[in-house]
Amino acid sequence: MTATRHLAILDIDGTLVDTNYQHAIAWYRAFRSEGITLPLWRIHRHMGMGGDQLVGSLTSDATEERIGDIVRAAEKKEYMALIDEVAPMAGATDFVRELKNCGHLVVLASSAKEEEVDHYLDLLGVREIVDGWTMSADVEATKPNPDLVNAALAKVDHDNAFLIGDSTWDCEAAGRAGVATIAVLTGGFADEELRAAGAADVFESIQELTARLDETPLA
Repeated sequence: MTATRHLAILDIDGTLVDTNYQHAIAWYRAFRSEGITLPLWRIHRHMGMGGDQLVGSLTSDATEERIGDIVRAAEKKEYMALIDEVAPMAGATDFVRELKNCGHLVVLASSAKEEEVDHYLDLLGVREIVDGWTMSADVEATKPNPDLVNAALAKVDHDNAFLIGDSTWDCEAAGRAGVATIAVLTGGFADEELRAAGAADVFESIQELTARLDETPLA
């Protein structure tokens, strides 16, 4: 057992399950359904940002006001048609188990709808292992706002927390909540970008993070 018990807040999308590209395609199709064609690379750069922020950020405040809810509803439908293609990141379940074996508390952090979070809990097989999880009903505003991290902190009574995430938006949200971030490259953001956004350390993948856990404060 580790001498220091931490709360590990684990981002789900892009960190524990490989969803970023399915979401990017779903957003692309949703925008196209409203006559807006955006390059996929730009959409991908916004993965990890919440849907309530993404439409306006990719287009304009006027577009958000006019069709934001319509685009989000379309993205939801498009993504659910792809969700069965989503697979866990290699070693994700083992990582959760290792954190628990080390004595840490684990909360999964997502602003997805309940049905999506339930799907991921079953896909990862961690429903009975983790100490809690968040979903859309727990937050008013999504990343890069700190609401999601604060909601995860509220799930357990513990102050010594780290966020493990894959995007600059994760790092920014955690920083605004006063929580340090350990990042992985599986979201498609570069090491330098993640560090500039506030990541204390960056690993190639969850598997590498597990193998080098003794190099982190979670050892």
